[in-house]
Amino acid sequence: MTEVSTTQYMKTAVISGGAGGLGTALSAQLQAEGWRVVLLDLNVDHLSQSDTQLPMRCNVTDPRALKDCCTKILACHDSIDLVIYGAGVTAIAPVEGLQEQAHRRLFDINYFAAATMAKAFLPALRASKGTHLAITSVAGFAPLRHRASYAASKHAMTGFFASLRIEEAAFGVKTVIAAPAFIATNVGNPDADTDGLTRPGAAQDAVDVVTPEVAANIILRGLSRGKSDIFVGRVAKLSDVMMRLSPRLYDWVMERAM
Repeated sequence: MTEVSTTQYMKTAVISGGAGGLGTALSAQLQAEGWRVVLLDLNVDHLSQSDTQLPMRCNVTDPRALKDCCTKILACHDSIDLVIYGAGVTAIAPVEGLQEQAHRRLFDINYFAAATMAKAFLPALRASKGTHLAITSVAGFAPLRHRASYAASKHAMTGFFASLRIEEAAFGVKTVIAAPAFIATNVGNPDADTDGLTRPGAAQDAVDVVTPEVAANIILRGLSRGKSDIFVGRVAKLSDVMMRLSPRLYDWVMERAM
């Protein structure tokens, strides 16, 4: 595990899933704005350590390892101002082809890891009056074809953080939910692992794809403007409108677009 320096900066952010894609883009933009970032991921060998970027190897599906990482971060920083829950995988398959092990591991990564981290950082974010930033998905509030398990995990994540928002408001803590549609985070690498899981961003049926840098800019701009819910991309915004006005219309459009 990478050692964490105790040098102090004005603000510190912790990002799970920080070693690639959207996590890397968020990290770069936060550092450009004077933040210090701690990046959690399973493989951080390609990340450099600096005064403002501190990679930490962590298997977020191992509750003990994840809690140990959070404890180490808390011990080395006087203040945690922002926690970004970005670790995530997807399973692209119809329900009849979904492997049970994939379904369970997907929830471990997408939902349970985020819930464990949120609880670990509750006191620190209360002390700093900081922010929980959950990276969910359009699939967190709408159905998504051939991604039932992914949608279920993101619905769970959305419900968890929407409820946390109500609880933590009394402590001056903000809870923000960012819902991207399709982000090009894994272009050209659609291969699934042995459980049938793959990183989001490689789907061949993606619509209106945005780059990680554009997505990070939209999310951080929404964060700075005090938004509670941030819809990333045109598809996300239109999906939100259609789901509120006519879920049947959303289903019809999705079936023909994907």
